Amino acid sequence: MDSIKRLFQNITHSIKHYMPQIRRYAPLSLILLMLIASIGTCGRGDDPRLNEPEPSTVEESPEPEPEPEPEPEPEPEAEPEPEPEPEPEPEPEPEPMGPVNPLTGVLTETDISNNRPLAFMINNNPAAMPQLGVSKADIIYETLAEANITRMLAIYQDASDVGIIGSIRSARHYFVDIVQSYDAIYIFAGGSPQAYSALSSRGITRLDGVAGSLAHIFYRDSSRSQTMAMEHTMVTSSSLINRWFPTYDFRYEHEEDYERRLSFVAVGTPLEGSSALDFTVSFAGSKSTAFSYDEEDDLYYLRQHGRPYIDGNDGTQLAFTNVLILKTDISHIPGDSEGRRNVRTTGSGNGHFVCGGLYIDIEWSRADNTAQFSYALEDGTELSLGVGKTYICIVAATDIIEFE
Repeated sequence: MDSIKRLFQNITHSIKHYMPQIRRYAPLSLILLMLIASIGTCGRGDDPRLNEPEPSTVEESPEPEPEPEPEPEPEPEAEPEPEPEPEPEPEPEPEPMGPVNPLTGVLTETDISNNRPLAFMINNNPAAMPQLGVSKADIIYETLAEANITRMLAIYQDASDVGIIGSIRSARHYFVDIVQSYDAIYIFAGGSPQAYSALSSRGITRLDGVAGSLAHIFYRDSSRSQTMAMEHTMVTSSSLINRWFPTYDFRYEHEEDYERRLSFVAVGTPLEGSSALDFTVSFAGSKSTAFSYDEEDDLYYLRQHGRPYIDGNDGTQLAFTNVLILKTDISHIPGDSEGRRNVRTTGSGNGHFVCGGLYIDIEWSRADNTAQFSYALEDGTELSLGVGKTYICIVAATDIIEFE
């Protein structure tokens, strides 16, 4: 800027000095002055500093710093979905507190588990009804005899308070097989030739009301004699058994190596079973036993011969927790004039287990005449019965069972 001023001062001084010549050359001077002014203007425009605005003397307020934007809150981490809790394992059945009846699994006041059971041959002819003492049996077997009637084997772990038991009929060899499987004491009145042969060869403990020397416990019931034939009148009683058994010389307890095969659970209803609220078991198509389930007490009530199956001692209708239906081979004994039968009780076969309103298919087996019966589910798992009494029907493979 100062250099420009000095330039103009020098130009002015020169003009004054050469004014006479300028006047002489005025036109040319005018042109020269315009050129100089133009140069001065261009010089001023080219200097960026000359174009800058004068700084303001008023202090400008500093612009407020922008408030920092709030940091975004972190998104909450998604809680991991809880792993499903494993289903609790079923609690094991509590061990019974005290002794139990090995035929039912029911608790007992005294330990009777090592006693040999008593097995009574029971008449089931319609003309011999009602039977006596049968409602207190722990297990009852029913199968064919001759003439398309059935006979029963009533088994008691303790018969000391049953009362009158009967009427008692004659033995058959396949019932001897069943008695032996329980290591039981067999009580009957007479028997078939095949039965006597089996009793003698196997050394079965027995009391025979017809041909035996230990017959003190038997008598003819006079009240039955008034309406029934003599063969339907043979009975015994708990009081006679309690009196005479201590005088007999035979084994009353199981031997040390005896193994009990029956097992029980508090609830024996089979899993995934089929409905069995009412069902009927037919024996050779001529005699049938019917079962009806009562949900209130979880028992099967029995009917036969067209009426409820009643115990003549107290009018109680027979009822059971478990029903087993065992299918096997049944045939007539060749040449037997009485039409007696063979019933296979060894080997294996199929059948049904009924409990709690349902039934399932099972397999039964028995290795030989000294062995106990074994029961298994179709996958081989051992069958457990419900705690309570059991009714067992032994039928031919062709016999009809109708479930509803």
